[in-house]
Amino acid sequence: MIGKIEYPVASRTPAYDVAGTDTDPKAGTLPVISVEDVVHRYDSRTALNGVSFQVRPAELFGLLGPNGSGKTTLFRILSTLMIPIGGRAVILGYDAAKDPTQLRRHIGVVFQAQSIDVKLTAAENLRHQGHLYGLQGKALTTRIQEMLGRVGLSDRAKEKAETFSGGMQRRLELAKGLLHHPSVLLLDEPTTGLDPGARRDLWQYLRILRDEEKVTVIVTTHLMEEAERCDRLAILNEGKLVALGTPADLKHEIGGDVIWLEATHDPHDLALRITARLGVEATVIGENEQDARIRLEKENGHRVIAELGETFPGEIESISVSKPTLEDVFIHRTGHRFWIEGGEKST
Repeated sequence: MIGKIEYPVASRTPAYDVAGTDTDPKAGTLPVISVEDVVHRYDSRTALNGVSFQVRPAELFGLLGPNGSGKTTLFRILSTLMIPIGGRAVILGYDAAKDPTQLRRHIGVVFQAQSIDVKLTAAENLRHQGHLYGLQGKALTTRIQEMLGRVGLSDRAKEKAETFSGGMQRRLELAKGLLHHPSVLLLDEPTTGLDPGARRDLWQYLRILRDEEKVTVIVTTHLMEEAERCDRLAILNEGKLVALGTPADLKHEIGGDVIWLEATHDPHDLALRITARLGVEATVIGENEQDARIRLEKENGHRVIAELGETFPGEIESISVSKPTLEDVFIHRTGHRFWIEGGEKST
């Protein structure tokens, strides 16, 4: 196995020089990634509006948000493909905008769009990638064999990538991103187009990278079930950071059960009367009257159901109670659903 490649660090920005990156009292170490008040606009539209957070060493960190939330723009900034108009992102002590060349030597990037050459074999794809990083000879051959083994493609090394399934091609993308021993791996919607089994395998491998290789992993996703697998999350909405924490902590902030109701007539009027009756704010969620539903948060929600049915007979079409989910966290912080009909394209 090849040892980790070392590069001159004279041009690094010391991690402690980044505002807000004091040693994390919980992790006990400086952050690997510091995003500080990042702002970016496309003409008159703001894609990122003062986003700040930190990522700890060997952490599986998720960027969760719907289309138009700004997560793809932030991914491009972190991967050195875009320079923000304000703020900065510092990874491993390198400013992503000021020192992209040095930073690229230490990060691996797996984009949503396919980057492998399907006319080349698995080994040829990795050999070409290795040459881009200055690897060659026996050292490169050994590393290729190691990476193909890690992603379960050793027996397909000499076969063209066009014969691979979607899941196998995605694993080859991962091998490319990890070939040069990066300390940080950035993945943009990595499970796009994969079947459930391939998605499960991919996340299992990401956990292995975190636990055994101590690689810090950032994943962008719009899927709640994937966000649940992350150690911590930054939830974005319309370019702003609306929540930050572990999935469990974020759901715990709801402080009770989530109750959804469908009104037989006017949901707004019913919500006002429910609020007055229970002393808990009932809000109407929905873009139009056809899909508008009433939502409230209340401890022991199952006990409230009977009271609502007795108090408002004939006014409730349906009612349900559940434990909080990440989507409930999103609604709690933004006042609207995760997906909005006619939302903007991904940014």
